[in-house]
Formats: sequence, C-alpha cells, structure tokens
Amino acid sequence: MRIAVTGSIATDHLMTFPGRFADQFVADQLHTVSLSFLVDNLDVRRGGVGPNICFGMGQLGSRPILVGAAGSDFDEYRAWLDRHGVDTESVRISEVLHTARFVCTTDADHNQIGSFYTGAMSEARQIELKAVADRVGGLDLVLIGADDPEAMLRHTEECRTRGIPFAADFSQQIARMDGENIRTLMEGATYLFSNEYEKGLIESKSGWTDEEILAKVGTRVTTLGAQGVRIERVGHETILVGCPEENAKVDPTGVGDAFRAGFLTGLGWGVGLERAAQIGCMLATLVIETLGTQEYTLARAHFMERFTKAYGDEAAAEVRSHLAAA
Repeated sequence: MRIAVTGSIATDHLMTFPGRFADQFVADQLHTVSLSFLVDNLDVRRGGVGPNICFGMGQLGSRPILVGAAGSDFDEYRAWLDRHGVDTESVRISEVLHTARFVCTTDADHNQIGSFYTGAMSEARQIELKAVADRVGGLDLVLIGADDPEAMLRHTEECRTRGIPFAADFSQQIARMDGENIRTLMEGATYLFSNEYEKGLIESKSGWTDEEILAKVGTRVTTLGAQGVRIERVGHETILVGCPEENAKVDPTGVGDAFRAGFLTGLGWGVGLERAAQIGCMLATLVIETLGTQEYTLARAHFMERFTKAYGDEAAAEVRSHLAAA
C-alpha cells in the first residue's frame, strides 16, 4: 500500500518550564497577556508533522512517501529520514527560504505553548500530487496533515479530482482556518483525525454537528490523550482503544504524530481499525517516554512484549506476523 504523507517539515526547539502556566495567568488581564518563562533547558530536534509520521512508519517497516517543502538546510535531515526508511524524493527544496521552525515550551503539567515559523513550508502549495503518484506508480492513500493552508486545500482538491483516498488531519492549522476551509478539507475524506479538543473546534467552526460530519467522512478517529482513541463510523459500533501503560511521561510532543504513524502502518498491513489503533497507541507510548519526536528506537521484541501485555496474545499474533515481514 503506497501511502503519501503531506505536512510541515520543521526543526523543533523544545524548552521546559518547571512551573505551571496556569499559575501565571491573571483572569481579568488575559486580554493584555505579557509573559516570559525562564526555562531550564533547550533541545533542538527534528520535527514537523510530515517527517514525524513518516519516521514512525519507517520504524515499523513501511516505506512512506514524504511530501512537503524544506530549505537548503534540509540535507542532514533528509539523510536521517532516508536511513530510517522514508522516501524523501518528493520533498521540494526552496531556493530562498529556510526550513520551518517550531518553538515550544512545556510546563510541569505537560501543557504546551508554541509558535511556528512557516519558512519554506509556504512553497508546499507548488507541489502537485500527480507527479508524486507518477513517480511511485500510484497512491493508495494521502494523509493531508498540517502544512501551508493553501497546500492543504490544493492537495485535498487534487485527491478528490483524481479519486485518491485521503485522510484529513488539520492538527495545528485548525486555529488559522475558517469554517469554509474546514468544510472543504473534510468533505469526502476517507479518514478524519483530530484530538478531543480539535473535534469540538471542528464542529464549532464548520457549523456541522457530529452526526453531519460522520455522514461526510468515512471514519472519524479521535485521540483522547491518556484514555486512548475513539473510532466512529456511520452504521458501526464505536471502537474504543486504550493506551498501554507508560514507563514514564517525558515529553508529549509528537505523540499524536506517532499514533498516526502506527495507525497508517496498520492500514497498510491490512489489519482492522481496532488493531491499527492499537499499533498507533503503542507507538505513541514509546514517543511520550522519549524527549523529542524522532529520538525513540523501536526494538521489535520489546515492542511486541509491551503490545502483548496491553492488548493480548491474539492481537499480538496478528501484528507480529506483519512486523516480522516488514
């Protein structure tokens, strides 16, 4: 199954604040917020939703196709992704802009405040999916992740026009989008990804109810943080999948991307939605235990040991057969 992942390509500058953001806000002064947080450390990591998802898929033995735009400073990052099983040949390199940058501070309660510099990401709108499909011999699914908004709209329309199944995943870009754009990006999606908060925001901005959205997309996948994930389809029972037990909660950055990586890999293997969600939750657990979005190592025996403990022998036997062959 040939899966392309479109999305931002960026470096992450991650900082930790030892206190709680909530203690720094004055309720009647929120309209004039002016805060600076003295942080303990700074970690510069590879990031962007596109590479994060593709890295996880590569760790599981898939060969995802990364589609996005980066700057001339992308060479080292490209080599890293190539070594970890990602097809980077469809990444556009800007001649004038640097690779995008995400700056994020996490507090003691694992709440986050972040900013995103667009940089070369703005050129993702110039990428044509037909060229990608022609190069790899066709596409079976395109995940349209958080990226340049015009690129997201173009890729969605091209998928609809060419009959390519696509997954809508607004993520961080939902805050910039109006109701019309959100409705455009959702209509006809095979999958719709969001977390619980984004789910409410999608409904509020689009003006569509939960039932109306379900009628317009094939499958709605909502991540629930520590509670796992909920999968809904019209005419089917809701699927609820819990998360494996964590060894530590180090850094939540990239956990949602890791879930998508596992879920998409499961789809590529042809397992059912519940099993795909279990794979996603297991991979997400590895990421939350690690500082950085692509710093974890997937040791297959360890992965299967923990997967078996969380989901049982029958689920593990099905996943093991695919992981062994990957």
